[in-house]
Amino acid sequence: MTTDFFTPIVDTPYEYGAIAAANAMSDVYAMGGEVLFALNIAAFPPDLPADLLADILRGGADVVRSVGAAIAGGHTIQDKEPKYGLAVTGMVHPQHILIKGGARPGDGLVLTKPLGTGTITTALKRGVVAQAHLDAAVASMTRLNRVAAQAAQATGVRGATDITGFGLIGHGCEMAQASGARFRFRFDALPWLPGALDYAQAWVFPGGAHNNQAFYDCLVTYSRALADWQRLLLHDPQTSGGLLVAVPEGRIDAFLAFCRDRDQSGWLIGEVLEGAGIEIA
Repeated sequence: MTTDFFTPIVDTPYEYGAIAAANAMSDVYAMGGEVLFALNIAAFPPDLPADLLADILRGGADVVRSVGAAIAGGHTIQDKEPKYGLAVTGMVHPQHILIKGGARPGDGLVLTKPLGTGTITTALKRGVVAQAHLDAAVASMTRLNRVAAQAAQATGVRGATDITGFGLIGHGCEMAQASGARFRFRFDALPWLPGALDYAQAWVFPGGAHNNQAFYDCLVTYSRALADWQRLLLHDPQTSGGLLVAVPEGRIDAFLAFCRDRDQSGWLIGEVLEGAGIEIA
C-alpha cells in the first residue's frame, strides 16, 4: 500500500490527473507488484470550475483503468491550492518483491525513463518551455513503470527503486546504502528528455534540486570533470520517473530485450561495485 499526491506541475487538468496517478502507482511497480485498486486523494478550491475537477479525476481514473484496476472511492476536501493523488493497493508474491537492498557488486544499473522532468516543468512555470519539450516530458511522466517491473520479474531481478523527488543521486544513494555497495553512474550514458540539458545550462532548476544537492552531494565522488550545472542536474527531482534496476550481469541482455519487445525504454547507465556511496564517471 502506498500513497502520493502533489500540486499541479502542468496546466492541463487531465494531464495533471494522469501524471499524479502514474506517479502514485509507481511505488507498487518499484516493488515488482501489480495495482489492484486505488482511492482518490484530492483538495480543491471551492471556486474552481467543476469541469476542471472532473478532468483531473478523469485523468487519474483513465490511467488506473489502463491496467485493469479501479478507483474504489476516495476523499476530497476544500483547499486554497489544488492537490491530487492516489492511495494505491497492489499485490506481489512475498518471495518476488523488488527491494532497494537487492543490488550486488557486478550488477549493471539500468534506468527505464529519461531524466529531466524537474527542469522542464520549472521552465513551464517560468514561461520559457518549448511545447515539444513539454509534450515529451508529459508523455514520459504519464507512462507507467509496469512493463519495467514485469521485465524485472521475468529476468529474476531483485534490486530496484523508482526515481522521483530525490533525483537520480538521492534515490541511488538510498539503494546503494541499503545494498551495502557503491554505485558508479556514467554521465555520458545518462538519458535526458529533450530540452533538459538546455534548461539546466540556463540554470532553470526547481528548489528541490538545490535541496537534494545540499543533502546528498557529500556522498558523491566525481571522477570526471563536470560543470556546476551538470552536477546540479544530477540532483534534479523527478516526477513519475523511471525505475533504477540492478540487473545481474548475465541477465542484462534479457532484461533489455524484454523491454524492447514491449516498447519500453532501457539504458545501461552504470554498475554496482564494492564499497559505498555514488561515483560519477
